[in-house]
Amino acid sequence: MTVLEHYKNTRAYTNQICKPLEIEDYTPQSAEFASPPKWHLAHTSWFFEEIILKKYIKNYQVFNSDFSFLFNSYYNSLGERLDRSKRGLITRPSITTIFKYRDHVDHFMIALLEQENLKADIVELAILGLNHEQQHQELLITDIKYTLSCNPTYPKLYDINYVNEVESVNKPAYISIQEGIYNIGHNKKTFSYDNESGYHRVFLEPFQIAQNLVTNEEYMRFINAGGYKNPNYWLDDGWQFIKENAITAPLYWKQKESSWMSYTLSGLEPINLAAPVCHVSYYEAQAFAAWSKKRLPTEFEWEVANSKFKWNQRWEWTNSAYLPYPNYKKPDGAVGEYNGKFMINLMVLRGKSLATSPNHSRATYRNFFSPETRWQFSGIRLAE
Repeated sequence: MTVLEHYKNTRAYTNQICKPLEIEDYTPQSAEFASPPKWHLAHTSWFFEEIILKKYIKNYQVFNSDFSFLFNSYYNSLGERLDRSKRGLITRPSITTIFKYRDHVDHFMIALLEQENLKADIVELAILGLNHEQQHQELLITDIKYTLSCNPTYPKLYDINYVNEVESVNKPAYISIQEGIYNIGHNKKTFSYDNESGYHRVFLEPFQIAQNLVTNEEYMRFINAGGYKNPNYWLDDGWQFIKENAITAPLYWKQKESSWMSYTLSGLEPINLAAPVCHVSYYEAQAFAAWSKKRLPTEFEWEVANSKFKWNQRWEWTNSAYLPYPNYKKPDGAVGEYNGKFMINLMVLRGKSLATSPNHSRATYRNFFSPETRWQFSGIRLAE
């Protein structure tokens, strides 16, 4: 696939995700961590305009000079930006204008990518921008879900629910990995984020890692055994978090009489006991592991063992803090703000989820979120 084809397909998929939305769905911000669809649509276009078009198109005219302030996310080197918590207050520009903005950016990007003998740095930045948009495609899904979950009628948006599907897996229950020195990180010529670089060796003690993700049925046993009531299973931060927020089950779980239901993007549905548990924080994953007398794998153990199990249903919490690899070099300029400055107070997740965009996963991919994060499609794989 050429970069031009990749561009067209990626931009079209973003629009496809938004196709079922009503105009009223584009603006609300239900939580500081959940951005409105309108903002995602504009920000992913702002990225191409700011990082590529302004630099490589002579006399390029920006679509709207206010957009550099409204739709910058966290790039300090690119100027002032709107506070994240106020993204839902952007009632103007209208969603119609935002789609015109996307068309404007697409017109110039496609013309640029159609040129012969395209500069290598343009190609590199375009591919980064497309991967950036793919990340926002999953964020669109998770943010839309969180907002719709606040509606007491539990509306249905898609035919797919992203959480109740089950894939059969092979035994044995645990996979044994021998001790040894293993290579970690990305060293191929294909695309990767800078946080995957710094290819290096690690020594691992022998360990076992679960073939399967923890299921809803297994997690219900934890709940029924008083898992959310016993502080001995929890890190102190986690215990304070669930107490302060009155958390007693994974996000979107609702108990109706004697039955558990879950809000999905195809409406409120009975929980599929055989499906992997979803929407749990690192705190909950760690507590479940402690209750199970197991632990979470490190990201290095996960990377070494990943070829021996399926990893396409949930982002999987690891017991690794998000830190730079040895010899990691932060890129210069705004691109260097993409990953490097977040390497503190976050935990690494590995794999992908059912909501991850097509062709946006690899064994070295390092996702990262704060330990209380629950609105992502995150699950649990145990180790010992």
